[in-house]
Amino acid sequence: MSEGFLPVSRADMEARGWDQLDFVYVSGDAYVDHPSFGMAIITRLLEAHGYKVGVIAQPDWRDSASIAALSEPRLAFLVSAGNMDSMVNHYTVAKKHRREDAYSPGGASGMRPDHAAVVYANLIRRTFKRTPIVLGGIEASLRRLAHYDYWADKLKRSILLDSNADLVSYGMGEHSIVEIADALAAGLAIEDLTFINGTAYRARSLEHVYDAVTLPSFPEMQADPLAYARSFNVQYENSDPFTGKRLVEPYSDHEFVVQNPPSEPLSQAELDAVYRLPFTRTYHPMYEEAGGVPALKEVKFSLTSSRGCFGECSFCALTFHQGRIVQARSHDSLVAEAQHIIDEPNFKGYIHDVGGPTANFRAPACAKQLTRGACSHKRCLFPDPCRQLEADHADYLVLLRRLRALPGVKKVFVRSGIRFDYALADKAHGDEFINELCKHHVSGQLKVAPEHVSDAVLAYMGKPRNFIYQRFVQKYEQANEKLGKKQYLVPYLMSSHPGSTLDEAIELAEYCRDLGYMPEQVQDFYPTPSTMSTVMYATGVDPRTMQPVYVPKNPHEKALQRALIQYRDPKNRALVQEALRKAGRTDLIGYGPECLIRPQKPANAKTRDTSTHQKATGKAAAPRPSKPKPKSKTPGGKPTKPKKDGTKTPSNSRSAKPRPNKRRNHI
Repeated sequence: MSEGFLPVSRADMEARGWDQLDFVYVSGDAYVDHPSFGMAIITRLLEAHGYKVGVIAQPDWRDSASIAALSEPRLAFLVSAGNMDSMVNHYTVAKKHRREDAYSPGGASGMRPDHAAVVYANLIRRTFKRTPIVLGGIEASLRRLAHYDYWADKLKRSILLDSNADLVSYGMGEHSIVEIADALAAGLAIEDLTFINGTAYRARSLEHVYDAVTLPSFPEMQADPLAYARSFNVQYENSDPFTGKRLVEPYSDHEFVVQNPPSEPLSQAELDAVYRLPFTRTYHPMYEEAGGVPALKEVKFSLTSSRGCFGECSFCALTFHQGRIVQARSHDSLVAEAQHIIDEPNFKGYIHDVGGPTANFRAPACAKQLTRGACSHKRCLFPDPCRQLEADHADYLVLLRRLRALPGVKKVFVRSGIRFDYALADKAHGDEFINELCKHHVSGQLKVAPEHVSDAVLAYMGKPRNFIYQRFVQKYEQANEKLGKKQYLVPYLMSSHPGSTLDEAIELAEYCRDLGYMPEQVQDFYPTPSTMSTVMYATGVDPRTMQPVYVPKNPHEKALQRALIQYRDPKNRALVQEALRKAGRTDLIGYGPECLIRPQKPANAKTRDTSTHQKATGKAAAPRPSKPKPKSKTPGGKPTKPKKDGTKTPSNSRSAKPRPNKRRNHI
């Protein structure tokens, strides 16, 4: 038996003297017992409440014996696809297979099936006919009701129906999973667990469903995309734990999916208690031979200080999963975890991150959110900061100062991203935060996410207007100049988001030109389940207003928009020229400083014959002056340095490769 880990085999159970487990957790991820992994939090939490829990990580979905490795549990199977939706994990936005999986041993791909939660649950149901099955994790959470599936290009039913599971525990599931466990242990049947907030269940009738809002039926949404847009907007408006209503989604006159209101956010004491659980903070030793689990490297020396986000970017699913109410850990809790990190044998003195979905959010947007919830028809930061917003970095500054003063800590970085508009909204401590960020918490480059420069596109994204980002750039540069530091901003940029035509893509290309650098990688908009932007992509309307929105769907047009941002890449020249001609912007083809590309020479063009020129004039032709090759620069003007492999750093945009999720998308 591996010291400290939960059982993964019958031998492990026997070593503990256990004949049967209460819960078997089946996961699409490798077994990593670290609080950045949802599997670890849920299993350790159940263990702390006295339940016997075992783990089946990445079972062979083609072999029913793999799902029975720990025998039938007494209470239920808990099933999660892992820290990422399995389809996002498997495929690029171009629907091509990814070569690596950071959540699998050695980064190997193919260790889990497509739609993993559905496949695992059906495998369990075929093997154990009556054992309760509870789904959780990001995949189940965001597919709990009807949803658009980008990979199938169609509306799909609730994951409950396709998986034959009994319940979905959605969102951050500490409250709901303990309530489920206690109810089952008390002898209640799984079909009677219809009262638990943060869950969705199947119903044959609505006889006992009260105070519910009925959504458009699934057949209605299949027939009319606008019905799906209306349904999503109702769901979005009911995503708050204090004001959210119970929702009913009909599939026929005898089949319904009922979503109970979200669970209430954890108190600071509850959140601290979660991080005091006895995690081993590493991967299971069975993966040592494969080289471990790559995703752990990204988070091993990082601290999760908060969860929840009131930023509400349209392309982000956090509102539907973690919610808008920010919950923060205490300073003492974070310092205690930092001490564990410092004691790690391979710790070099650098805490890689102190953050969450948004690093500089350390409290709810306003005090009333903790009693009356977040506003259903108003956003905290968009289009402008709400007058009730309490923008304050004082607590975060004190926390960072305390962490960097710990013996053994050389540097504390902030890498999980900040909201620059929130920093600007803090009139008391905003400038102080930017100054200390530049002085102590940036290593040459700070990654920020303006995403675009067109205000029209930014409005659909739910992002602040471009001039706000430019104000932050100015303050950042002034702070670094005052400190005598050369540190640069690396903006994340996104192409082909709903609302972006070729005109807006060209506007973004001109912005890159004026900065004097080319992003090495560009994130093409990726429609993932249950985001506002995905609904725009699927329906052609903005669900908030029901007004039409332009959606670039054609793969070739998406390639044109992406190529424009990387117009300096010779491989993109033909695409850039085509895009400029289509948009009527041939003024950007030429030799002037404003031009993106030069005219293409005709295929039969002849070079100048210098010998003929000399015979006719009696003078040698003057050599053409050679122009110095411009150096590639980062946004602040710093030349990039070639690496040994010939590539250049830094990468100036978001990679399309999935990164380990630091936001703890657990059951």
